Amino acid sequence: MRPVSAALAGSFAIAGLSTVGDFIWATWIPRHLVVYGLVHGALLFCAIGLVLGVFAARPLAGALAGGIIGVAAASIFYLAAPLGGLSTMFVVWFGVWMALGFLYARLSGHGLSRVALARGSIAAAASGLAFYLISGIWRPFNPEGWDYALHFAAWTMAYFPGFAALLLAKRPPA
Repeated sequence: MRPVSAALAGSFAIAGLSTVGDFIWATWIPRHLVVYGLVHGALLFCAIGLVLGVFAARPLAGALAGGIIGVAAASIFYLAAPLGGLSTMFVVWFGVWMALGFLYARLSGHGLSRVALARGSIAAAASGLAFYLISGIWRPFNPEGWDYALHFAAWTMAYFPGFAALLLAKRPPA
């Protein structure tokens, strides 16, 4: 698969999962509990790790490590949110893409390097900016009136820069 196609495929797959997650949160979860956020983070980033693992020919390792990153990210969010409010999620989003950059380098058989750091930084900054730009999709909170096609498009826009930064190299980061 060509790198652009890989980045698009990963973005579409995870955007679909995130859109389903938005629907589940809005429709079936009557009140927000930390345990739900931890499970959400674990499942979502397990899927992201799986995508990266597929492209690095190590899907199981990618899924497992992605799940660990997701639980860590959700935990950090819930610990820091009382101090930083919802803006904490942007800092955490930046951090998870840095972690995913290192994960992809590792899955691809390369150690942690300046190239992996650069790719992770680009993924974090570009995806972080895109996430910030789409973050209004939950406001006003009116799940019955949400346009889930818009959510899918927004999530695709948020994930594509991260996947592109990690997957658009001719070879995995060294």
